[in-house]
Amino acid sequence: MEKNDFNITLDGNLLTISSVRQHKEEKKQDDYTRREFSYQSFQSSFELPKQVVDEEKINAKYENGLLRIAIPKREEAKRKAPRFIEIV
Repeated sequence: MEKNDFNITLDGNLLTISSVRQHKEEKKQDDYTRREFSYQSFQSSFELPKQVVDEEKINAKYENGLLRIAIPKREEAKRKAPRFIEIV
């Protein structure tokens, strides 16, 4: 797969990753013509939690055949360190 084969969309809180790849090859000789076709398709959808994901900061990177998608949390959704409560 190549970088241009992938599509990533965010519709509300539904993240969809899809890929379509087509290959056509034709070989002509004097007495025959050979045609080969291949088609690959992939789609996967993920429902992201509401009020947790920072939608504006989602990014994707394709490098060495690996597609990486970073989905950061909002600051207010991150878990805070435990607070020590003094007993009086």
